[in-house]
Amino acid sequence: MMKWLQSLGRSLMLPVAVLPAAAILAGIGNWILGFSDDNIVGSFLLTAGTSILDNLGLLFAVGIAIGLSKDKHGAAALSGLVGFLVVTNLISTDSVASLQGIDVDAVNAAFEQNDNVFIGIITGVISASMYNRFSGVKLPDALAFFSGKRLAPIMSAAAMVVLAAVLYFVWPVVYSGLVAFGESISSLGAVGAGLYGFFNRLLIPTGLHHALNSVFWFDVAGIDDIGKFLSGEGEKGITGMYQAGFFPIMMFGLPAAALAMYHTAKTSRKKTAASLMLAAAIAAFFTGVTEPLEFSFMFLAPALYVVHALLTGLSLFVAATFQWTSGFGFSAGFVDYTLSFTNPLANQPIMLVVQGLVFAVIYYFLFRFLIVKFNFKTPGREEGDEIENTEEVEGTTVPSEGDKTAVMANTIYEGLGGDENVTSVDYCTTRLRVEVKDMDKVDEGKIKSTGVPGTNVVGTHNIQVIVGTSVQFVADEIEKLRK
Repeated sequence: MMKWLQSLGRSLMLPVAVLPAAAILAGIGNWILGFSDDNIVGSFLLTAGTSILDNLGLLFAVGIAIGLSKDKHGAAALSGLVGFLVVTNLISTDSVASLQGIDVDAVNAAFEQNDNVFIGIITGVISASMYNRFSGVKLPDALAFFSGKRLAPIMSAAAMVVLAAVLYFVWPVVYSGLVAFGESISSLGAVGAGLYGFFNRLLIPTGLHHALNSVFWFDVAGIDDIGKFLSGEGEKGITGMYQAGFFPIMMFGLPAAALAMYHTAKTSRKKTAASLMLAAAIAAFFTGVTEPLEFSFMFLAPALYVVHALLTGLSLFVAATFQWTSGFGFSAGFVDYTLSFTNPLANQPIMLVVQGLVFAVIYYFLFRFLIVKFNFKTPGREEGDEIENTEEVEGTTVPSEGDKTAVMANTIYEGLGGDENVTSVDYCTTRLRVEVKDMDKVDEGKIKSTGVPGTNVVGTHNIQVIVGTSVQFVADEIEKLRK
């Protein structure tokens, strides 16, 4: 179950990765419209950005269908597309009104929200299952044309008829429950924002934080914080409250924590710690991708990670209390911050920088004190020489010429046990997700000798290797090595 949930979390990243395009287009459009409300170019770019945001349900259906399919074939994407179109049309307000024999205006409001991310996720999961089950089926000669991968979209459409029949009765109840959950948190105001920020970080190790994010960032429960902010159609000082508090953490707090970990590293390992911390801090500041930095200490010092989660919740609480709001299309980094600065819903965004500087001081001194006080084994303070001693693989991990990514992948694959031990390799935004036959054959020291932030054993046969934003290229090289 955990493996499947992690695969779902990874699959969610494919449609989420489209959001930077929406952010750039909508951000530039809003920036231009900030100077002139009727500027054609600004309106054109803003419309281009919102066209992505208005179809997130469809994007999730297609992205998840691909991500959960066994071979990532385009037919799986087609299955997701067909499935989404069928189910959303069958439970549309017009269709429901016709089935119930009532006017469209009298239809339950839940059916007006049937093309959301939640429906997209369900559709993507079922469509992927249909593809995995039927893409290899061979029909009798008379129907041979519809065999194999051509059969998958057909079966997906058939499955959606059944799903639509179920949703006809269940969706109004589910929708009401989701709205109630979202409203129960959102009704808490700044406290709700703080609770969301805290649990958002706590779920990062499992990769299940995306499920929580979908409630507040997208339109699953009607909050749609990202969509409303980027489109400029929300309430100023309120819309963006589930995003703004992340900027002080990603841009300032975590980089300051990285500095504290560098300063507390053992003298003999400061160079190694510096290279890791600098790269992770830059990624966090500019792009808002924090997993390389967070994974570098969350398993070495879990108590420290809980402190980080609490500080994140506090940051969202503070920003929401003072109604300092800003938003992002991808993550709370400098790029998204500057793009959203002129958004009409941005409210005193410069104060997020001031807040960030304060949190940087808190993070640095609190992390430094806790690391020294409790002797937390953060990067550069581990016992033994697993990370520092790389002489055995120096010729491969630091080549004078050639593709360092390929060499890095080769060393990681050897550390995982190679073909004899590895059964599957996948990846998400920053992590390799690997299934192995025998965890005892995994050499974590060898894997860490490549300079990766860390590893995470998540089950008897599953291990994650935290690589960073270049994970796709490492995964591609490992696939070349597999026989």
